Amino acid sequence: MTLPARNLLAEEASPYLQQHSDNPVHWRGWSPDALAEAKELGRPILLSIGYAACHWCHVMAHESFENDAVAAVMNRLFVNIKVDREERPDIDQIYMAALHAMGEQGGWPLTMFLTPDGKPFWGGTYFPREARYGRPGFVQVLEAVDKAWREKQQSLTESADGLTTHVEQRLAGAKGKAVLDRDTLADLAGRIDGMIDRDLGGLRGAPKFPNAPFMHSLWLSWLRDGHTAHRDAVLTSLEKMLAGGIYDHVGGGLSRYSTDAEWLVPHFEKMLYDNAQLVRMCNWAYAATGNDLFRIRIEETIAWLLREMRVDGGAFAASLDADSEGEEGLFYTWSQEEVEAALGGDSASFFRYFELAAPHGWEGKPIIRQGEAQQRQGVIDYAKLAPLKARLLTVREKRVRPGRDGKALTDWNGLMIAALAEAGRSLRRSDWVDASAKAFAYIVDASRDRRLPHSMLGEKKLFPALSSDYAAMTNAAIALFEATGDSAYSDCARQFIAELDRWHQDGEKSGYYLTASDSADVPIRIRGDVDEAIPSATSQIVEALVRLASLTGDTELWEKAWTTAEHAMGRAAQQAHGQAGIVNACALALEPLKLVVIDRPESPSLVPVVNRNPDPRRVDIVVPIGTEANRPLLPGGVLPPMDKPGAWYCTGQVCLPAVTDAAELEGLLRRR
Repeated sequence: MTLPARNLLAEEASPYLQQHSDNPVHWRGWSPDALAEAKELGRPILLSIGYAACHWCHVMAHESFENDAVAAVMNRLFVNIKVDREERPDIDQIYMAALHAMGEQGGWPLTMFLTPDGKPFWGGTYFPREARYGRPGFVQVLEAVDKAWREKQQSLTESADGLTTHVEQRLAGAKGKAVLDRDTLADLAGRIDGMIDRDLGGLRGAPKFPNAPFMHSLWLSWLRDGHTAHRDAVLTSLEKMLAGGIYDHVGGGLSRYSTDAEWLVPHFEKMLYDNAQLVRMCNWAYAATGNDLFRIRIEETIAWLLREMRVDGGAFAASLDADSEGEEGLFYTWSQEEVEAALGGDSASFFRYFELAAPHGWEGKPIIRQGEAQQRQGVIDYAKLAPLKARLLTVREKRVRPGRDGKALTDWNGLMIAALAEAGRSLRRSDWVDASAKAFAYIVDASRDRRLPHSMLGEKKLFPALSSDYAAMTNAAIALFEATGDSAYSDCARQFIAELDRWHQDGEKSGYYLTASDSADVPIRIRGDVDEAIPSATSQIVEALVRLASLTGDTELWEKAWTTAEHAMGRAAQQAHGQAGIVNACALALEPLKLVVIDRPESPSLVPVVNRNPDPRRVDIVVPIGTEANRPLLPGGVLPPMDKPGAWYCTGQVCLPAVTDAAELEGLLRRR
C-alpha cells in the first residue's frame, strides 16, 4: 500500500514523534504499512531513530528535517520512517547493532539506510546539513546513497542480507548454557575495578556515565567476597558525581552523563531510569556507611521526581530535555549575579557550600558544584543550606522549562517503583511507598486482556509489552510486597511471569525474546541480552525469576530461573561487552538469600532492623505473629512457628537457626 504523501506522525503516542509532526518530511511511524509502502515503491528506507531528550537529535531536526529543501530530497528518494528508541528499543537495538557491525561508533540520532524489506546496508549517527566536523553534509549523503542504490542495488542487497544474518546471530542466537560459578562475578568485578578512576570515581576518562550495572557488579563483589576496595570504588563514584554538576544541586536529580572527567559539565537531560538507579544505589550506600549525604540526595531526588515527573494517574514521565529556549542547560545554570539577586545578603552563605564553575570551552552560564570539603560541610549544615536552595528553586521555577517527555514507559516505571518502595522501607517514608503503589496500580490498570502496555501517554497506549516490562514490573511487585506485606503484589508477580512465558519464551524454554510472539513488525526477534544505561531485559528476567522463586518457594519456578540463567550466561560468554547485568543476575541465582521474619505488628523489634539493612541479594518476607493465611515457607517447604518473634536467614536451601534478638539480627545482616 502507498501511504498519503504527507507527514503522518501527528497521531502517534510518542511526544518525540509528535515533535516531528510539523516537519516537511513525509515521516511515517514504524509499522507494517510503512514497510509495505517501501516494498511497493521499491525505494530504500531512511530510518531515523532518536528520543525526546536527545540534544543532537534536536540539532539534526532543526538543521535538516525542518528544512524544505532537505525534506524535498528525502521525500523524493526514500520512504522516511521515524522511531522513538524508548518506545521501540527492540527496533533500536537491531539497527544499532548493525551500525556497530559496520565499524561505526553508535549514538543518537541513529541514521540508517535500509533495503525496502528493512535490512540495513549503510548508516551513521548525526549528519550536519552542510559538511563540517569532518562529516559530509546530509544532502550529500542522501544523494550518494541514492546513487549507490540505483547503480549497485544487487551488491547492496547482498551486503544487507549478510549484515542482517550477522546481527541475528549476535542478538537472537542460542549459544548453549554455561555453568554458573562464583568466579564469573569475581572476574567481572576485577576487570571493572581495573578501569576505575581512583581519584574522580566512575570509569577513567571522559565522558563519564553513572554506569549502574558496573557499580552493581562492584557492590555485589563486596557483599559476596568482602572486597572493600570494590565497595570504596562505588562510594567514591557516588560522592564525586553527587558533588559535581551532573547532579542538580538546586532541584535534585541526576543528569544523563558528564562530558568531562570531573562530573562537572553534564549533558543536562534527566532520565527516569538514571534516577531510579541512583536512589537504589544511594539507599545501599547509606545503609552501609550511615553517611547522611546519601540519605539527603535520596530525599532531594525523590522530591524532584514527585514534583516534576509525575503524570496524571501517578506514574512517572520518561525524561526532561537538556535544552530550553534553544540552549543546552540554560534552565539549570546560574551567573553569580543571578544567585546574588535571588539570595540577597544570604548569597555569601550559599557560596560557602557551593562554587560556580565554567570550564574551558563551555559557552553557557556557570554550573553549580561542590568541592569535597564543601560537600562534607553542606551535609553537616544541611538545615541552614536547604532554605537557600529552596529560594533558588523558587526563582528557577519562573524560567522557561525544558520540555518533558510525558510518556510513561512500563519498564522504566518498574525500576522507579522498586527503588521508591525500597527507599521508603529503609528510610521509614510511607509516603514514598504510597507513591510507588499508586504508580504500580496505574500501569496494571492500563493492561488489556491481562497484557501490560509498553508505553502510555494519556489515553494512548502502545501494546504489546516487551519482556523487560514484565520483568521490571515483577521486580517492582516483589519490592512492594516486601514493603507492605500485601500478598496481592506477589499474585501480580506470578501473573506477570505467566504472561512473560506465554508471549516471550523461546521454543526450547531456555530463555526469552524481547519482543512478543505476535509482534509482526520486527525483522528479527532479539533476546535483549545487552546492557545499555540500565541492565538488559534478560538480566531483569533472571532477577525476577530468582526473586519470585525465592519468595514463593515454588520449585518449578526455581528450575525455570536456573535454566534461564545458565543459557543467558552461555550467550553472555560469547559477547564482548554489555553483559554485566546478566552476570549480576546470575550471581543472585547462584546464591539467593531469603529472610523470613515473624514480628509483632504493634511493636516490632526485628522489622526495623531488616528495613534499615537492605541487600540486593535478599528477598524479605515479614508477617505478623499468629498469621495463618499466606504463611511463608522456608526452603524445603518448612513452616516457621508463628507464635513468637523470630527471623530465619537462608542461603539457597540452608537456613541458620532462628534469631530472636534485634542486636543479633543486626550483626547477622551487617556481617560481610
